[in-house]
Amino acid sequence: MSEEPSCMPGFSCGLDATLKVIAGKWKPLIIYFLLEAPNRYGELKRAVRGVSDKVLIQQLKELESDGIVVRTDYREVPPRVDYSLTALGRSLADALAPLSNWGAEHMEEVARVFAERDKWRRG
Repeated sequence: MSEEPSCMPGFSCGLDATLKVIAGKWKPLIIYFLLEAPNRYGELKRAVRGVSDKVLIQQLKELESDGIVVRTDYREVPPRVDYSLTALGRSLADALAPLSNWGAEHMEEVARVFAERDKWRRG
């Protein structure tokens, strides 16, 4: 691991800062789906399967306030709004790419482990 610079108040390390930005079940997926191109709300809702409207809106607002996502309102009728990554958001998406690759490479094993865990819990 590379040596960490002295930490800012409120963070124990760089990973702590990153995790605070991506905290929330859906934020990494939102960032992932915005990496290729801007998306309208409905496109994101379909891409991020299982997220409720309330939570998606909340997490988009948090990502916007953290400087990761920009919301563009085209002030048209019917309303048209899209979301895209800022430069900071693109750099975060680049940092998440190795995690995505790891998941793709180990998806079968992870699915097996979670299936075993579910059997154990139902026990």
